[in-house]
Amino acid sequence: MAQVFNAYLDAGKSDRFLLKLAAFWKDTPVERVRPGTIRQAARTIYPTCNAPTWNRQVIKPTQAAINHAAELGWCQRISVKKFTESPKKKTPATSECVLAFRDQAIADGLPHLAALCVFMIGTAARVGESCRLTWADVDLSDGTAQLHLFKPVPWSRIAFLHPEVIAAIANIPSNRKPDERVFRYAGRGSVKSVWENVTKRAGIEPLTPHCCRHGFATTLLHRGKDPKTIAEHGGWKDATTVLRTDAHAVKDRSATNALFDTTLTQGAESPPVTHGQKR
Repeated sequence: MAQVFNAYLDAGKSDRFLLKLAAFWKDTPVERVRPGTIRQAARTIYPTCNAPTWNRQVIKPTQAAINHAAELGWCQRISVKKFTESPKKKTPATSECVLAFRDQAIADGLPHLAALCVFMIGTAARVGESCRLTWADVDLSDGTAQLHLFKPVPWSRIAFLHPEVIAAIANIPSNRKPDERVFRYAGRGSVKSVWENVTKRAGIEPLTPHCCRHGFATTLLHRGKDPKTIAEHGGWKDATTVLRTDAHAVKDRSATNALFDTTLTQGAESPPVTHGQKR
């Protein structure tokens, strides 16, 4: 298996998750790595995780590496049944929660954390790519920021900044050195505890950084923006992903009124049709 993983990397494939897999399988002959043993390996390598992690970090990369080796004539292709996933309901951040968080962070003397929260809901940026943002990536006069993501392959996108986001970033005290991180945090781990503390002091419902990303999509969906546009502006792979994870139902009893708006308008121009009567 060590040779299988090396060949996979030599082909320019992603090295994501491979370190733990290589350490686990070591010199196990590839013919002894079967679908059942891969599924068992997932539970062994990540004992405290669940189906999505097992599928993403063990089954998918192990299967991909072996099938690449099969293309080289080293072994037979393999197909591994994934674990059944039970999608968790995503909790989107609301503008009210974000503004309450922002105000509390500012009151606590954390303007960079306040700006981080506003930035994430305004751009759908993940916390990792937000923390990597440098002043060289930001153009406040143009209202844009370039975001960099390094998984599964490196890519970048341009985020358009709302005036609220521009104002929040502009209020961060900094000498604006090009290579300086805008929000000062090294990554998700350094944000977690201070974020949780501000959330508690703000007296709002539990709010995680990733809730901001879902808030971006859910809010725009509820305001009539199409999923394709949301996916493009928020950095999702496609519109299907947006619909699957963020199309929360609008809890508004008047929502169905729209069904009859056109009918009623047309009815004013022609007489109504009663049961048994043909038009």
